[in-house]
Amino acid sequence: MSEPLLRVAGLSKRFRRGDITIDAVAGVSLDVHAGETLALIGPSGSGKSTLARLILRLIEPDAGSVCFDGLDLLSLRGAALRAARARLQMVFQDPHAAFNPRATVGRVLADPLRIHRIATRAGRPAAIARLLETVDLPAAFAERPLHDLSGGQRQRVAIARALAPAPKLVVLDEAVSALDVSTRRRTLALLADLQKSHGIAYLFVTHDLAAVRLIAHRVAVMDCGAVVETGPVRAVVEKPQSATAQALVAAQPRLPARSEAS
Repeated sequence: MSEPLLRVAGLSKRFRRGDITIDAVAGVSLDVHAGETLALIGPSGSGKSTLARLILRLIEPDAGSVCFDGLDLLSLRGAALRAARARLQMVFQDPHAAFNPRATVGRVLADPLRIHRIATRAGRPAAIARLLETVDLPAAFAERPLHDLSGGQRQRVAIARALAPAPKLVVLDEAVSALDVSTRRRTLALLADLQKSHGIAYLFVTHDLAAVRLIAHRVAVMDCGAVVETGPVRAVVEKPQSATAQALVAAQPRLPARSEAS
């Protein structure tokens, strides 16, 4: 097997709250390969979102290493870090809080094109139209203010913004949890289609096992800041080995069979 696109080894982060030290992430190691989806699941407070932010260097780790696309990500500074971040993007949980609501869709999508020097000023309208088309939104949306959009439409704009610099890996931190059921399913289908057409890898942070079944290839289960189980989706969901994974599977709502309901 080829070298992983992302390799995290021994990543740790502690936070202090008064006299208490919390091990938010405790020696986590995991790999994500090109074109695959690794789902990161676990109960609230297990360290999933902190790990995602450590990988993107939105916060700095206390120990460990992050190797992305052959680069030691933690050693990069300045222009080198900005160049790496063009290939490593994130979609956050809340589509309403992810943007300045007064901005237009076009302004939001123009920013990464400008920052990463992907398109000239004259070429940006066409590039924005292509990004909107990629996420099944009409080009006319470029003129619309974000506060006029639905939650699902905003999340599609967030995905389009993440795709602007042609990333190799997108970290999705509970990116569909704020959406209604039908919009969630359409967004997951969109992500799967984009993966097939663009070869993007996803680190999919979630607590939703239904979403994991639809989109992920492998699963890593976190609890108390540590990875307690990894494996293919079917193996982890159908025959979980760790107590944490067993509890997550047992907590998923299930409809009774007709014979049970009658």
